[in-house]
Amino acid sequence: MLLCAYDINNVHLMLLSGVGAPYDPVTQKGVVGKNYCYQTGASATLFFEGKYFNPFMNAGGSNATIDDFNTNWAFDRTPHEFVGGYNVSGGFNTPLPIGYRPVPAGTPLWGSDWKRATAKWYQTAMVINASGSVMANRFNCYDLDPTYRNAFGQPLMRMTFDYRANEHKMGIHAAQTINDIAKSMNPTKLNQAVARTAPWTVVPYQSTHNTGGSIMGTNPRESAVNKYLQSWDCHNLFVVGANVFPHNSAYNPTGPVGALAYWTADAIKNRYLKNPGPLVQA
Repeated sequence: MLLCAYDINNVHLMLLSGVGAPYDPVTQKGVVGKNYCYQTGASATLFFEGKYFNPFMNAGGSNATIDDFNTNWAFDRTPHEFVGGYNVSGGFNTPLPIGYRPVPAGTPLWGSDWKRATAKWYQTAMVINASGSVMANRFNCYDLDPTYRNAFGQPLMRMTFDYRANEHKMGIHAAQTINDIAKSMNPTKLNQAVARTAPWTVVPYQSTHNTGGSIMGTNPRESAVNKYLQSWDCHNLFVVGANVFPHNSAYNPTGPVGALAYWTADAIKNRYLKNPGPLVQA
């Protein structure tokens, strides 16, 4: 059996089905629901008189990205007091004419001035983003909601999450890096990047790159699945998705999720079907 729903749904289904011990953040016992992680981020918008970027012709994959503050061991994080890293990219990500309406700070939120600014700057604005990692924290987790239920009478999934000091410090550094790069480009106007230091909120939308909840590992005491994404509890259940990641790296998880899917499919075809049972002995 393959469990291939979205990250959150995979964990929810495991909790509802009683596959694996539910995680308790107080005792730190249990494995299903632990290590929920998200991403950090910061963004600046640059406006250039007379330059046209044709954002409607772009997508996230066309961005130019640097890893100077991510997969670069020469970058000393010690003075900045955070672990992990972040990448910085410039370009556009699905800048739809309705959903993407960049205007300089101070522009009225509605009316004729806002309409003129929207028409003027749509073609001549660009964005610099940072996407940062999030380390696992004992209190960031999933569990079944004790109060609310769905139409079938089943408990809804409850998510407990907030950024910690590590993410705040990384965000401050990322925002400063973005603003330094942006200012060096001499834009006509600049909406500077601002680090998020307030408590995290699900509003507004930020990304859909959730990870963790049924992480992979070397033993059933600390993880929900083995390296082949096979449940420690039910050997005929394979759980595929970003829910198996023990933390969230700076980059989006889609690529590794695809690679793990191939890895798991190969193990099922060439190992499990020939000899059903645990592929890793605990």
